[in-house]
Amino acid sequence: MDATSHAVGTATAGGPMVGGQAGPADPLVPYLSADFPWYGLDDGWTGRRYLMQAGAGGPRSGAGGSVDYGTLGHGEEPARHYEPRDVRRFAVVVTVARRDSRRSADNTGTLEATSASSAAWLAGSGLLAATWPGQLDRALRQDWLDQQSSLAWDLADDLAGPGWSTLSLPVNGLPQPFRYRESEYGWVLAGEAPGVLLGAFGRGVSAYGAGFSTVPDLSAYTRP
Repeated sequence: MDATSHAVGTATAGGPMVGGQAGPADPLVPYLSADFPWYGLDDGWTGRRYLMQAGAGGPRSGAGGSVDYGTLGHGEEPARHYEPRDVRRFAVVVTVARRDSRRSADNTGTLEATSASSAAWLAGSGLLAATWPGQLDRALRQDWLDQQSSLAWDLADDLAGPGWSTLSLPVNGLPQPFRYRESEYGWVLAGEAPGVLLGAFGRGVSAYGAGFSTVPDLSAYTRP
């Protein structure tokens, strides 16, 4: 699996310089700088859409700082802090660039090529970050998160294993096979799409009714 997947929490953004100081970051900047198409839920989704994160797993040879993956949200924004009765409904689509092996950020090693497992890990860790079991206090949550993240990593590395089932969903109107799994915290899926690797996670929104398509205009994800 690509080490890019370890960088799930790393966002990249940029903003104009105003009077020698950086102005407010434009959240569209990293998305628009990507050299791959972005995917979101298709027109069957009529709810809210919003930007989340775009990140880089490390500069590639000849293209330092390139964006390697990103997420687009649908529905309610996942909770960032513990909520005793968190019933938010959301679906998040993870787009991962297809990358061959490349140099790491510190130029001391090589990152593996991205794969569907990369998308599965990013989706699985994204779901974990949006989940906080009600019986755990803050002191125990990190232990739980570390344990579950390790499990998610192992599962993502074994997409053909018994922890996953097959689910066919439309991508740009054509059926595409995905690997899918549910847990008490929500669902995760991963597969491929034209030009990219695709993952998704959600809760309270059925994965069985999901469809994906390229996003020709990201401004739809910037409206209130």
